[in-house]
Amino acid sequence: MSEATSLRSWKGVEPQLGARVYIDPACMVLGDVVLGDDSSVWPMAVIRGDMHRIRIGNRTSVQDGSVLHITHASDFNPDGFPLTIGDEVTIGHKAILHGATLGNRILVGMGAIIMDGAVVEDEVIIAAGAVVTPGKRLESGHVYAGNPAKALRPLKEKERAFFPYTAGNYVKLKDEYLAVQEE
Repeated sequence: MSEATSLRSWKGVEPQLGARVYIDPACMVLGDVVLGDDSSVWPMAVIRGDMHRIRIGNRTSVQDGSVLHITHASDFNPDGFPLTIGDEVTIGHKAILHGATLGNRILVGMGAIIMDGAVVEDEVIIAAGAVVTPGKRLESGHVYAGNPAKALRPLKEKERAFFPYTAGNYVKLKDEYLAVQEE
């Protein structure tokens, strides 16, 4: 599979990529999706903007096996919910994000689920396996865990420093992958 088959149009709408974006050949990015500069999408991830839009900021990584989708408009939810993700967000392996809004500098733990209409403010850690229920708001500066996700404690300064570190680490790794593709 090549990047050309990883990127798929839907109803005439093509995914849009910022500068220096890495799209793994074994993932799928479909439809109304915009990826910001220096972002990356890793093997087996699916980003499906088929019934609403998905916007992903700069220096954000979508790890292996993650599923990103939207909430379509219907009689039950007339406007639906797009999926919006800010800058320097690290989305852990096998996370599910569905029709939610995430700010900047967030760590979404492995296997976490963020559901329809949820809002995650800037600088939040969501623990592995946590479930953010529909419409829930996670306030900035905390670690959340559990099902349903609840605030455990305020972030430590070392954890705040981790956001740009992990984003930068994945920028470096995707640059290595891009260099190999160019050879």
